[in-house]
Amino acid sequence: MNRTVSRSLFLGVTAVLLSIHASLWAGTLPWTSIGPEGGDARAFAYDPGNPAHIYMGTTTSWIYQSTDGGATWKRLARLGKVDDLVVDNIVIDSSDPRTIYAGVWQLDRTDGGIYISHDGGGTWAASPDMDGQSVRALTQAPSDSKILVAGAISGVYRSSDSGAHWTRISPLENGELVKVESIAIDPTDPKIIYAGTWHLPWKTTDGGATWRNIKQGLIDDSDVFSIILDPARPSVVYLSACSGIYLSSTAGDLFHKVQGIPSTARRTRVLMQDPTNRSVVYAGTTEGLYKTSDSGSTWTRMTGPDVIINDVYVDPKNDRHVMLATDRSGVLTSQDATVTFRPTNSGFYQRQVSALLPDAQNPQIMYVGVVNDKTYGGVFVTEDGGKTWMQRGTGLGGRDVFSLAQSEDGTILAGTNHGIFRWAGSEWKPDGTVVNVKTKEVTVVRKGKKTTKTVTETSKPETIEFQVNDLSASGPVWFAATAEGVYRSTTNGATWTGPVINEPHYHFIDAHGSAVFAASRNQLRLSEDGGETWTPVSLPEKLITVHALATSPNGTLWLGGREGAFTSDDRGHTWSKIPLPVAHIDNIDYDATLKRIIVASADSTLVFAIDPTEKNWKWWDAGWNVRMVHSVSGRLVAASLYDGVVVEPKESEAGLSEAER
Repeated sequence: MNRTVSRSLFLGVTAVLLSIHASLWAGTLPWTSIGPEGGDARAFAYDPGNPAHIYMGTTTSWIYQSTDGGATWKRLARLGKVDDLVVDNIVIDSSDPRTIYAGVWQLDRTDGGIYISHDGGGTWAASPDMDGQSVRALTQAPSDSKILVAGAISGVYRSSDSGAHWTRISPLENGELVKVESIAIDPTDPKIIYAGTWHLPWKTTDGGATWRNIKQGLIDDSDVFSIILDPARPSVVYLSACSGIYLSSTAGDLFHKVQGIPSTARRTRVLMQDPTNRSVVYAGTTEGLYKTSDSGSTWTRMTGPDVIINDVYVDPKNDRHVMLATDRSGVLTSQDATVTFRPTNSGFYQRQVSALLPDAQNPQIMYVGVVNDKTYGGVFVTEDGGKTWMQRGTGLGGRDVFSLAQSEDGTILAGTNHGIFRWAGSEWKPDGTVVNVKTKEVTVVRKGKKTTKTVTETSKPETIEFQVNDLSASGPVWFAATAEGVYRSTTNGATWTGPVINEPHYHFIDAHGSAVFAASRNQLRLSEDGGETWTPVSLPEKLITVHALATSPNGTLWLGGREGAFTSDDRGHTWSKIPLPVAHIDNIDYDATLKRIIVASADSTLVFAIDPTEKNWKWWDAGWNVRMVHSVSGRLVAASLYDGVVVEPKESEAGLSEAER
């Protein structure tokens, strides 16, 4: 069953249940993230005294670290209390490498802040002065480690006491010096600060008392993503913008546009100068990595155009060792000065898993579908219980995968944002051919006599091209819940008919024998003849929108939504609410191994297993917000919202509890 990702406030566990179960929760252990590897990597920083010790920021509030030069990664810490902080800036204190600063911003809102650690990233505290600020840039003065400058949506901020206190140094009345995306500080004079905004760059030479716009030579209205100064010649300024790369040899008084990078790749997110060879500069763009070896006179693209680059690391002890922090493909590493790259994502798990399917015949095999990863995503499969994963994206064309299903003969189907696909052994093949057959009575006149006969009409074949939210292929009749209604196949997917429910935005489908339930967000339908005819079923009175649907073999129907979990033993005529200690139910599935209904909430780390007959339940604390939970080889496995597949440790069995209701 497929479920869509939802981000909402946690409705919580009641105080009474907390007091009842607190002692039982104490023994549980967090589940382990096992892959697939990769995801969005945003920022690098390294220990100046030990460049092999590298920190990496992500889009999901996590900071990772590597102690082997980026060959392998481990989770270090999660910042804040939400899971969508973008860690775009990490600064290692030049005077104390155990002091680390992180500037963050939040997706879909102007929120964020600055976090500080004094123990090498083990623990973090938010800076009260920067609470709620959407921090897009953060840097430390090379000549005075106590001075830090941050760029935020609201302006420019400065600290002169190692981040303990912050003061806004951009004028409140200046409506242009806001939405600051990049910051650079002169290597010898900390009062000289450059700030790049979503419009144009600015400069102060007196620590922020006065500012002037430095736009001479720039195309007007240029978003400034990155500014770097040559440490040996601070009058040399490189600037990257949505309109291209610019170079100034006059400390920003006049810029000249750098040629050699095509206009399609001009959104340069980051510039990085080789720390040992100042003539070498890397430009990380939305269409690959560019390199100049002659201070910007000529540029060469060193990767394919599909690589979106957020940051560049150049090893100060070996400048042939270069790493890229990228969207979707995680970390790419070169050991030959960017001639070739290979992924180095061992231990880095940031995939958004939208579908999880254990193989029905082999418990060591699992399939997962991911979204938002284009050609680096699609479907991944493990054949060794999650130790290693292989991408299976050939034929999907970079489509997002929202649902996976396996038929009785082992066929694997994928429901994508553009149609249904079938795994053909080496690639995915389109599977959604729709052919509708209609019969009608027609009148025929022969020799003056009227007769009637039955005529069969076959429609022109069409293809399901819209989003497929859920698939059911466990019986002789297959179903697909799509953005344009519900489709049905009696030919094992060779052809489909429909829509048999001709209404948009159907998200869920579940079949047991001839009984089939289908649901959109606000409608529920029942078929008792294998999907040929459908009747409406009333939703529970207190359920506003459907977020999950499942049926159990005994015929019990289950629905979930923001208001909780509901069940019906009479096919929707009457409903009762299960008194779980969480609301906002986003996943309900029947697990044949446990013989229980598995329930999870996007707003809680708790997982519940409910007996469909007795209605009592067991629970686990996964330590993650999870969805699509299954029992595999005696352990629970789940798709997390943003951190790949997670698995229950064997030791956590001691933490199992049960509450009779």
